[in-house]
Amino acid sequence: MSQTLSDETIALVKATVPALEAHGLDIVHEMYSRMFRNEQIRDLFNQSHHGDSGSQPRALTGAILAYASNIDNLGALAPAVERIAQKHVGLQILPEHYPHVAEALLGAIKAVLGDAATDEILAAWGEAYWFLANILIAREGHIYRDLADADGGWTGWREFKVEAVERESSIISSFTLRPVDGGPVIRHKPGQYLTFWFEIPGHPPVKRNYSISDAPNGTTYRISVKREPLGLASGWLHGDVKPGAILKVAPPAGEFFLAARPERPVVLLSGGVGLTPMVSMLETITREHPELPVHFAHGTLDGTTHAMGAHVRALTAQHHNGRTTIFYQTPRAEDTQGRDYDVAGLIDADWLTANTPVGEADFFLCGPRPFLRALVAALSLSGVANDRIHYEFFGPADELLAA
Repeated sequence: MSQTLSDETIALVKATVPALEAHGLDIVHEMYSRMFRNEQIRDLFNQSHHGDSGSQPRALTGAILAYASNIDNLGALAPAVERIAQKHVGLQILPEHYPHVAEALLGAIKAVLGDAATDEILAAWGEAYWFLANILIAREGHIYRDLADADGGWTGWREFKVEAVERESSIISSFTLRPVDGGPVIRHKPGQYLTFWFEIPGHPPVKRNYSISDAPNGTTYRISVKREPLGLASGWLHGDVKPGAILKVAPPAGEFFLAARPERPVVLLSGGVGLTPMVSMLETITREHPELPVHFAHGTLDGTTHAMGAHVRALTAQHHNGRTTIFYQTPRAEDTQGRDYDVAGLIDADWLTANTPVGEADFFLCGPRPFLRALVAALSLSGVANDRIHYEFFGPADELLAA
């Protein structure tokens, strides 16, 4: 962030904070309405996150407000910029897409705020937008180049064949993917995700992110997908996608991953299908870091929804510093404690402080928002430094995880 904004622009943008607090969501809805009149722009986005009940408009509203509030302290936004850049790379956002967003954003500000959006205000927001856009474009360009230059790397959408489908639980299935061209694939960082372009009959193109659920091997990827009750993409994957199907895939992306050389004990905490990136990390630790202490703790409803249980226990059994603890929220009569699960109930603060090295470990978390809200806060209140708490969630961040 070496460039600078003018003092006048900073003052004008900060002066709009009260208006954004009052009307920000209306501005964002209007902005998306304008953008999505262009089908090519519309198809870049995951439409399940949009609309009145969608989380993306709320997430963008919060991001715009955060940008305006911190326009004079942009260093505070660096982690958010990296996350956005990684998401954009997954979606294959390119420099030529940014002018469409600028036009829609400034038009929406004028449409919603009316006469309050003076020429000076619009000019300031135009300057602020392009200041941030140029930072993102530069960072995304660097990521694209690294992905293209890596062994097994590629740009854009690459075709992969579904090599195998394995049912992991009543609601989760795994899909093993091998590139159609027969070449190698990038060795992803454990915890990263793939972005897919699905062509589902009767629907516009569908974009989805799915975490990679195995360790990097240079030849294939595995994703493990939960079938959502009303999920268009997950329902199609579970119902219609068989071995031999061809899927379009973008290179691995994401800023949530295990370090190449972990320096502290690792605790992997997951809820539901949030175990997918954790299994990738656990497989990697077992193979590449046999001396590293690792504790895998996972919560799910009961034995019917518990995925990869035997695989995870086998991994930690191979690792002399490995441990697994499984929580069933409401065990069934046929679920046996000590065999299928270890603890009845939810992972909570008391269990964490009593059973994990809160004073020294790196904690990786992935799961539903209530799970993350509770455990990120619990770890922080237990004295775990922010730089030792790493989390991933599915869908956009539509609220702050307070800690």
